[in-house]
Parts: sequence; structure tokens; C-alpha cells
Amino acid sequence: MSTKTKLYKRLLNLRYKYISEKNFVFLLSLIIGLLAGIISVTIKNITFSIEAILEKGIILSKNSIYFILPIIGLFLVYLFVKYISKKPSEHAIPSILYALSKRDGVINKTKIYYPLITAPLTVGFGGSVGLLGPAIASASALSSNLSRMLHIDKKTRSLLIACAAAGAIASIFKSPIAAIIFAIEVFSLDLTFASLLPLLIASVSSVITSYFFLGDSVLFNFTVSEKFLIKDTLFYIILGIGTGIASIYFSKIYFGITSLFNRLKSARHKLIIGGLAIGIMLYFIPPLYGEGFGFINNLMIGNDIEALGNTPFDEYLDNIWIVIGLLFGITIFKAIAMTTTFAAGGTGGIIIPTLVMGSALGNVVAKVINNCGLGFNVSEANFTLVGMAGLIAGVLHAPLTAIFLIAEITGGYELFVPLMITASMSFIINKNGLDHTIYTKELIEKGALLTQDKDKNVLILMKLDSVIEQDFVQLYPEMTLGDMLNKGVSQSSRNLFPVTDTDGSFVGIILLDDIRTVMFDQSLYESTTVETFMHQAPAYIIYEKDSMLDVMHKFQESNAWNLPVIKDGKYYGFVSKSKLLTAYRIELINFTS
Repeated sequence: MSTKTKLYKRLLNLRYKYISEKNFVFLLSLIIGLLAGIISVTIKNITFSIEAILEKGIILSKNSIYFILPIIGLFLVYLFVKYISKKPSEHAIPSILYALSKRDGVINKTKIYYPLITAPLTVGFGGSVGLLGPAIASASALSSNLSRMLHIDKKTRSLLIACAAAGAIASIFKSPIAAIIFAIEVFSLDLTFASLLPLLIASVSSVITSYFFLGDSVLFNFTVSEKFLIKDTLFYIILGIGTGIASIYFSKIYFGITSLFNRLKSARHKLIIGGLAIGIMLYFIPPLYGEGFGFINNLMIGNDIEALGNTPFDEYLDNIWIVIGLLFGITIFKAIAMTTTFAAGGTGGIIIPTLVMGSALGNVVAKVINNCGLGFNVSEANFTLVGMAGLIAGVLHAPLTAIFLIAEITGGYELFVPLMITASMSFIINKNGLDHTIYTKELIEKGALLTQDKDKNVLILMKLDSVIEQDFVQLYPEMTLGDMLNKGVSQSSRNLFPVTDTDGSFVGIILLDDIRTVMFDQSLYESTTVETFMHQAPAYIIYEKDSMLDVMHKFQESNAWNLPVIKDGKYYGFVSKSKLLTAYRIELINFTS
């Protein structure tokens, strides 16, 4: 045994001896929060370093042909994926949610450092995505592997992964409350003291880490100065409706473009087509370049011209309706540019692009109200802020996260009422228009999405393999009744027999009750075959397709006690209702304890 292994075991023994499970979880949440903060700071600094090098003109001048930079970044990511990682990048939150529901919170350790390379290359070279998703992915992978190393059970491991996600958000936005609420809303955690305190510890420690490395700098240099006026209530309702519709558009564009690119089998073709599309969009709409924090800050201080940058329409910007049109164009094309960046092979997150799109839409609504000639006057800065909350609430189906995020990052608690109005309206509209989000669509289709429904969560967490029984004697259609009794019934403790052909394909079942009346009639032993008594099963479980939810539904609809499992078109085993319910009860106890 190596010295390293001996030291590791000694530390584990000391932990079991002197630290209670509860205090150990608190300690781990503190450590994970610190590490998540360091990861967030690291990914930001790498990206900012790349941006600084490019802006100084070492590679290309940003004022001339900067719009080809994202293509270079995507090409570098393509080379990294093809020759180093050899696996395409996954979207952060969906992959984490899948790991929580189907892999006991186990995340590959390579996902700790891969996002630290691919995300800065994508965003640093101007890809129209955010850094938050990759930071969450890296921190969650680190939390998962640390938990496994310390022999943490799967339930606590899931909580610590949520702590890592909360820590990444708290570090980037310096908003610990919003980070906690995000973990609860998106990761469907129970709001109990056992989960709340570790999330709080992780968020606070991560924020402190961010302050230690980055000082008191904030993403948005803006403080709310104009209070909410009751006369503006109707306009905030209108903004909520607008952001709700825009959030549906955002999701549909994402699904549509992703589906379109999925038809391309070659990663190289995706890169070429996606890169050219991004370059064209950036030429005409420069604010689509990069994350877009500068764009949001300029909008909030009323510097529209600086926010729009150099465009082919500069000579027309003295017309407010041209400005409104260009800002609305950013609202439309930000979702397209973001999704195209993903589809072309880039790595990033959707939260920050959502903020950019929401800020543009909020500002557009305010400008239209102020310039429609009806004498109305609303705060463009406030509408810019509230628009961000509205779009986040709709796109993520996380209204509380949206409200507290915008309130915290801008000090805009005075806008709580309009934030609640707009976020709730947007959420309701999107929820009625779409049953799923960008994060959850694929997981719902796989039956792998954890929700606040404990019964469904327990079934999702259960694994089909754990309830499949294979100790059944197989019969064949051409077997005689005598052979069936001698080679089947007498050799089995079961009252159920699968019937398969020579290739192993399932063709039917025989119950002991089916032959009970003739099993002692020796005159039938040679003249009657298995095929005479066999019948079809009331339902079939398809191993590759059916989730545990589907299995439970099939038992309910068929009223069967045993159902056959088909794998790769062949007979694989049976699931019994008794074993299924026993496994469900055990998992429910583990889940709720």
C-alpha cells in the first residue's frame, strides 16, 4: 500500500471518528463554495486575457474584421474536441441534471477542466454565449468527484453538486440569495434546513472568494434611482407579456436551429456553416459579439449609441425609431447567434445571453412608450432591468431566481413590485406555451427530469436493472408437454415461463395455471406442444426505451403481476410488481430521509 493511500485512509478514519455527518457536509459545502469561486474567477480571467490580447491588435483589429474572430475561436474548440477531448461538448445544466437523476450524481472528472479551455476560447474570441454555464459545469464536476473520493452517499452528493452550482452563480454575479434560489428551482431541491444551510454556506464562501480575487467590482455599474410608480403598472404588465412571448421565441429558436444543425453529420460542416452565419450577424449587429455585459451597462446608463457600436446604419442613429429597430434586431438575433454558436461546436451558457436579450427588449418597450406621442414617460433603465428578469423567468421557468438575481446585482430592491409583475406574467405565458425549457426538453423525453413531485422523482432515480429478474426457465414453442414438465416445471420454482425461439426472441408466456388441468394427463405429453398453451404477455417493457415511469404505467394499465423485458429485440427477463413496489418503497425512504 502506497504512502498516499495510507494517508488517504487515515484521513477518512479521522473524519468518521471526530466529525459528525452533518458537520462534515457543512465543511464540504464551505470548501466547494471556495473552489467554485476559484473556478469562476479562473474562467473569467482566462477569457478576459484572451479578449485583452485580441483588443490590443496582436491578432486582428477589432475595428476592421473582428467579426471573423468567433470563427477562429470555434475552429480552436473544434481542434481541441477532435484531438484531445474526443467528445463533443455538452450543455452544462442538462448534463448535470441527467447525472443527478440517472448516474447517482457521478460526473466525469474531465469535465472539471475541459470547460476551462473550451469556454474561454469560445467567448474570448467573441462567441455569442455566456461563461456561467461552463463555470457551473466545472464546479459541479469537481464537487461530484470530491464527494466520491470522500465516500459521500448519492443524496448528499446531489446536494453538494447543487452547492457548486450555487457557488458559481454567486461568484459571477455576487448574488448569494439568487444563487440559492436557482439551485432550489432548477435542481428541484427540497427547501429544508438540511439543504438550505449548505447552499447558504457555499454561496457566501464563493462570493467572498470572488471579492478576494476581483475586489468590489460588479458586472453592472448601476444603482436604481427612479422608484416604481403605480401609474406604470400597466406598462410592466405589457413588458411581462412581451418577455413571455420573447422567451417562447427564444426556446423555439434554440430547438429549431439545434435540430437543423443535428442533420449535419460532420462537425466540420457545422463549424463552417455556423461560423459563417455568426460572422455575417456580427458584421451587421456588433453587440452580438461576446457575452454582452458592456451592451447592458451602456443601455442602463442611457448610452444607446455606445451600446449599438459601429454598424452600417450609423448615419441614421439620430432617428430614435432606427435606434429602436436596431435594439429590437438585437432582441431577435441574440437567440439566433447564441444557438448558432452552440450548434457550431462552441461551449457556453444561456443565462447571460438571456439577460442581454431581455435588456434590449425592456429598453425597446420603454422607448416605444416614451416616443409614441401619447405623453407617457417611463424609466428606460428600470425597464431594461425588469426586461432581463422577465426573460430569465420565462426561459428558465425560474421566476424567483429572476427576481432576486436582478434585485441583487443592481441593488434594485425598490423594483421588487415591477419585477414580480413582469416575471410572473412572463413565466405564466411561457409555461402555458411550452411544457419544457431549454434545460429540460431532452430530459423529459428521456424520463430523466427531477421535479418537485417526489413520487415521480423516486421512479426517475430507480434503475430498471435493479428490478429485472432472470431466474426463469425458458421454453420453446416446439417443445412437447412432457419436455416442458420435465425440463421446465420440475426445474423451476416459478409459476411463469417465457417462450422464446431459437434466436432468443420472445414469442409468448405460459403460466402454471395454463397447464394445471392437463399436466397429469400423460396421453398429451407427446401429442401437445408448448405452442398450444402459450399466449401473449399483456404488455412488454422495452429495455432501451421505457423509463421506470413507463414501467409503472404499464403495470397499472395491464393489471399484470409480471411483465417481460425485451432488450435488443430479445428476451431479457421479467419485472414483477412485488419487486418493483418493494424497490420503490426502499428508494422513497432513502429519498425522503
